[in-house]
Amino acid sequence: MSIEHDWITTPVTPDILRGVLDVERTAHGLLPHRLPAWARRQIPDGQLAMAEAQPSGVRLAFRTRATTIELDTLPTKRAYRGLPAPADGVYDLLVDGRLTAQATVTGGNVRVIDMATQSAELREGAPGTARFADLPGYDKNVEIWLPHTEVTELIALRTDAPIEPAPDSGLRVWLHHGSSISHGSNAAHPTAIWPALAAALGGVELINLGFGGSALLDPFTARAMRDTPADLISVKIGINIVNGDVMRLRAFTPAVHGFLDTIREGHPATPLLVVSAILCPVQEDTPGPLAPDFDGGTVRFKATGDPAERAAGRLTLNVIRDELARIVRQRAVDDPNLHYLDGRDLYGEADYAELPLPDEVHPDPAGHGRIGENFARLVFGAGGPFAITSG
Repeated sequence: MSIEHDWITTPVTPDILRGVLDVERTAHGLLPHRLPAWARRQIPDGQLAMAEAQPSGVRLAFRTRATTIELDTLPTKRAYRGLPAPADGVYDLLVDGRLTAQATVTGGNVRVIDMATQSAELREGAPGTARFADLPGYDKNVEIWLPHTEVTELIALRTDAPIEPAPDSGLRVWLHHGSSISHGSNAAHPTAIWPALAAALGGVELINLGFGGSALLDPFTARAMRDTPADLISVKIGINIVNGDVMRLRAFTPAVHGFLDTIREGHPATPLLVVSAILCPVQEDTPGPLAPDFDGGTVRFKATGDPAERAAGRLTLNVIRDELARIVRQRAVDDPNLHYLDGRDLYGEADYAELPLPDEVHPDPAGHGRIGENFARLVFGAGGPFAITSG
């Protein structure tokens, strides 16, 4: 920590956090969560437990004249055995909604995952500091978006001028649930994940429940969404169900109905958008499970199921898209605020030709940009299900 300032230390408290459903007091500080404690007690695997604690879309929001800001954190980073260590996660600082500075925190804990067995080893490390200097000295709204794939314990916030919680933006709140693509896999920094880009273009406040590997129609996720205040809701369904080979068509259809029924218990008339998977050629007509294919220090995924088993109810992305469209058509007769969007309208054949999926499943940073722009145009734009209507 530098010494040229008279520092003001402000406790990190829930009133300066956005995009969280819960916080946990730890030995180090405050740990943001994207599922409430009661839901976390029902999580059946380490994948979702890790994903929901990774603060995708979570940000500190406050107002200040400070020109220098320091945030002490203890990150828990994720690495895969046999692959190069990932780069440190990025902290994005926005001033009045514009990306102004970025920082990283070195060190911290590292969770090393064996992709073949899904076993994990935690290697403990020390906290570090994200530092932002030379900020404009006028009164301004500041947001610090946390690294979207690093579990981040918040320890201390220091500034060279007082802060106060950011005022209510007055914007509509968009609650979104999806897979690792919504979580932000392969995005370059936290405000460049496609939901954050779409939220900025659409002029809404984001609560992102994108969970890597875990958009599986879990009832506790639906109940968490039911209980979360929101003006707009979307659920992106398909890729994890296929690549995990977790159910057949007979179970899938009532699970979708149950998920939507639960959300509607708390949001009976809120605009609700069901989105199917973006184009993923390896899973369009081939069932899962998906398997990693290591080659030269990189990983690509391949589907291992038998397309002939679709007749017996094995799921593919095309089977799921057809069924989701049918379910929404059926329900929309009595629910005019329910809508459907084919994910290939966000990223389809032409996009794949121009911006191929590096590992055959996840988009690269440019792909996130394309998906975010298309979502904003089709959903928040004129005539879209989340467009602002007069009257």
